[in-house]
Amino acid sequence: MAGCGEERTACRLQGGQYHIVVPDREADDGSVPVVMFLHGYGGSGSSVLRNRDMVEGLTQRGYAVIAPEGLRRDGSGPQSWGFGPFTAGRDEGAFFAAVLADAAERFGTSRSQTVLAGFSAGAFMVHYLACRDPGAFAAYAPVSGAFWRPQPERCAGPVRLLQVHGWRDEVVPLEGRILGGGRFEQGDVFAELEVWREANACASHAPDRAWSAGGLMRRRWDCGPGADIELVLFDGGHTVPKGWAELMAEWFEDQPAVR
Repeated sequence: MAGCGEERTACRLQGGQYHIVVPDREADDGSVPVVMFLHGYGGSGSSVLRNRDMVEGLTQRGYAVIAPEGLRRDGSGPQSWGFGPFTAGRDEGAFFAAVLADAAERFGTSRSQTVLAGFSAGAFMVHYLACRDPGAFAAYAPVSGAFWRPQPERCAGPVRLLQVHGWRDEVVPLEGRILGGGRFEQGDVFAELEVWREANACASHAPDRAWSAGGLMRRRWDCGPGADIELVLFDGGHTVPKGWAELMAEWFEDQPAVR
């Protein structure tokens, strides 16, 4: 159901609209945890929900999936988000907060057990919101995106962050790339992780654990309550990898809630 619950149209509120899928079973405490997933450049909230592997993987674990709609770039271009060197004409953080409140009122979803995730441009947006307001969501899970240069010199913290990225990504390479004839530059994922380690007051740049499993290369920094960072590299390109929903849910559930 790529609409507003049982309705086929999107849920509308001031500033924008969103789509939602709610799981069949309720959470033990009566509220349903949320994964808000932001689409990539030129995508849409309804297209997010067509990723059945991801959506079903989350709803089967009891999560509601919320997919907001970005605004059209410059009013008529592809849909995207307002972050870093780009603006979308609205306060995206305030819009996401309004979406969470609206969904909680309509569908009984949680206001606190929430993850902000996103792909590509959506992942860029995840990083910038987490940097500005880490308490807006309980955790952040960007896929194939980081900061743009010049990246923020510092971010507020602490934050829980799961960074997933394709080793062979050529659209958003791990090292970033220059676009727009030199006007814009995607940032380096490893430079971005340094900013997050500083925000989390990590005692060392070296990870607390590095391992490989299931074809994934993983590095983890445990820097205190609500201050963990994990980098997961998969052998693929610019995509949300199969099995991401289970990976993200296990990571999120493995740590105590921030709030």
